[in-house]
Amino acid sequence: MFRKTAFIWILFLGQSVTAQQVTCSPADKQAVENKLIEVDGLLESDFGKTIVGIGKTFIGTPYVAKTLEIGDTETLVVNLRGLDCTTYVENVLAFSLMLEKEKSSFDDFTETLENIRYKDGELEGYASRLHYFSEWIANNEKKGLLKDITAEIGGTEITKDINFMSTHRELYPFLSDDENFEKIRISENYLNDQAICILPQDQIAANEHLIQTGDIIALTTSINGLDITHTGLATREKNGRIHLLHASTGSMEVEVSELPLADYLKKIKSNTGIMVARPIHP
Repeated sequence: MFRKTAFIWILFLGQSVTAQQVTCSPADKQAVENKLIEVDGLLESDFGKTIVGIGKTFIGTPYVAKTLEIGDTETLVVNLRGLDCTTYVENVLAFSLMLEKEKSSFDDFTETLENIRYKDGELEGYASRLHYFSEWIANNEKKGLLKDITAEIGGTEITKDINFMSTHRELYPFLSDDENFEKIRISENYLNDQAICILPQDQIAANEHLIQTGDIIALTTSINGLDITHTGLATREKNGRIHLLHASTGSMEVEVSELPLADYLKKIKSNTGIMVARPIHP
């Protein structure tokens, strides 16, 4: 859909060569700079409202899958013109954190996005990307960016074998490389030793009052080998109900779900519930 004109910045800090490689078209760099202007003035005392205010500026942006699967090596891909559910949440969180910290340059944006997208904030190859969203939540909690509140709102711990990527190697071009494949298997083995907490689908409506605007909602699944199939942001709309603000595979664009979250999930056969993470005010 988009012309993949790309260029790479190499940043130098002091005497050392960094390290940060960014793949971004000129149009996407301009889109970042335009978005920084657009969100200026959306800062609220309630960080969740800041997040949703910024999230709603993306409404109508096309849903595009696999925008990060570019080239032969892992780089920090910047693309605001086509978003999947995860890159939508990542970009909204990045702009929200920047607004709170009064940062406004393109370099600030790429630094913030890298911190969110990669294990311990460091891009070190394909396997350093937080591919499984339960690990995305856990690692960003470790960074102090958010808190997994699922247990606090009635969730229960489960264990599940997480191995979808290694058992579907053919779906991931980067996994044709044996080193990448082995590193992903190591990550999966680590995840298999960790319990995750989920709020079951049939208990969401009763606990909906504990979910706040701006919370990150991750949809858990019965699909073998997977933890999460979709993610978005909680937004309490005028009807008083929590809806999902997300890059939708239904409408193929960023939207607010027509149905409240609890009712929306009932239409997804494989859905088992949700994880909920609350971004932390910087």
